[in-house]
Amino acid sequence: MRHRLIVPSAAAACLLLAIPASAADATPGAPGAGDSYYPTAGNGGYDVSHYDLRLQYQPKTDRLDGTATLTATTTQDLSRFNLDFLLDVSSVLVDGKKAAYAKTGVHELEITPASPLKKGKEITVVVRYSGTPSQAKVDGYSAWQRTPDGAVVANEPESAAWWFPSNDHPRDKATYDVSVNVPDDVQAISNGVLKGKSSKLGWTRWYWRSAKPQATYLTTLAVGRFDITTGTTGTGLPVVNAYSKDLGENYDAAKASVERTNEVIDWETSVFGEYPFTAAGGYVPNVKTHFALETQTRPFYSPAQFDNGANASVVVHELAHQWFGDSVSVKNWRDIWVNEGFASYAQWLWSEKEGEGTGQQLADYVYGQIPADNPFWKVKPGDPGADNQFDSAIYQRGAVALQALRNTVGDKTFFRILKDWPTANRYGNGSVQDFVKFAEKASGKPLQKLFDTWLFTAAKPSAKDAAAAGIGKPAPAAKGKAATRSLAGPAEPRSWKKIQAALASHPTGHRH
Repeated sequence: MRHRLIVPSAAAACLLLAIPASAADATPGAPGAGDSYYPTAGNGGYDVSHYDLRLQYQPKTDRLDGTATLTATTTQDLSRFNLDFLLDVSSVLVDGKKAAYAKTGVHELEITPASPLKKGKEITVVVRYSGTPSQAKVDGYSAWQRTPDGAVVANEPESAAWWFPSNDHPRDKATYDVSVNVPDDVQAISNGVLKGKSSKLGWTRWYWRSAKPQATYLTTLAVGRFDITTGTTGTGLPVVNAYSKDLGENYDAAKASVERTNEVIDWETSVFGEYPFTAAGGYVPNVKTHFALETQTRPFYSPAQFDNGANASVVVHELAHQWFGDSVSVKNWRDIWVNEGFASYAQWLWSEKEGEGTGQQLADYVYGQIPADNPFWKVKPGDPGADNQFDSAIYQRGAVALQALRNTVGDKTFFRILKDWPTANRYGNGSVQDFVKFAEKASGKPLQKLFDTWLFTAAKPSAKDAAAAGIGKPAPAAKGKAATRSLAGPAEPRSWKKIQAALASHPTGHRH
């Protein structure tokens, strides 16, 4: 039987008709989320709703083996998409089918599915991988810290790429199941609720679940020998704290601080509203760092923070982040003030509660003791620039801005805003300008000039502008030695050194 050959132009037309429109229109997802500070952070074309991480870690060799299963929904017709990841990948499946993959750029895992993906499609991505995380260096740096008996991963603005593939930007939050198989003589600590443990042939698998949306950089893992304490808050929330057994002289001070987690959460709930998560706690591993981080439900603390004894102020700061930073996260990294300004002001409110200095006294002290020519005032907390993202001005001047707001709108409105903002934006993201508009609506007052003065001006606010916001009030008339002291400015609040010790412990950040 003879077959008639179709002429080339007709064949091409038939092939085009056979290709679904969505496939023809499919394009690669962006290799970044569009963050002005960190253009390659995160990716475009999809939103992740859940990460299931099944890991095995051997502390002796620092070998990590993992299978990450991501549930996501496409936001465009996709021909290709990226994950952020640094370790070696052995296979990738998209909806059960083998997908091509390649490592590009510094941390991009570029994935091409067997066929294009339609917009709005729920997909499952399975990545199998392995590697030595501490050896995965970017500009000589690794977020994965080895310890004498294990390892810890906790850092800001990113740490996920060293241990699981992800869409690494705070705008794409997801829930997590993290199960970690480790030798019987060590434990595995992560976020959320410990759902169980199972042991076999000298290994124990720990199952942790984070049931509320969580940003990638807030996801943490610690493996080592820990003393673990458990308890509940006043509302019955489960609390798990963990302390490396080899903290030495700092062990008791660390425990005396972090064991106040229950008390601090109960107090912060009274100030900021309902606690947004299903678990709480903290952990102190044996690391050489000096920073703390608000890893969701279970903040990370460095032992060095307790060199001079207990410091509840750092616990207040990191737990305040559960509302401001974790539940309501930055929209872009330039919005870091919506995290740090509020967590710092929480320390001032704690100081006020403890009778160690009011928010007003602390704001007056910051304004009065730092001269106008100090570089501190050159940093704009509302948009500090990537290089100054964790500058002390974000914390201290950022807290002064909130005291200025409090003075302007009055206590009743101010404390209502402190509760309503995290409630209205729970599990979402917010920008500095989003908060300005929120505060204006709540107070019925025009506030843009106030925030421009304290957050967006690269200079010390004038005495006139400060006075208009109730900042830099003159000290009461005094005589003798007290009068001599007043000439030098406001007296140092009793809580000042503890607050400064806590702020000095924050990360300086690392970006690749």
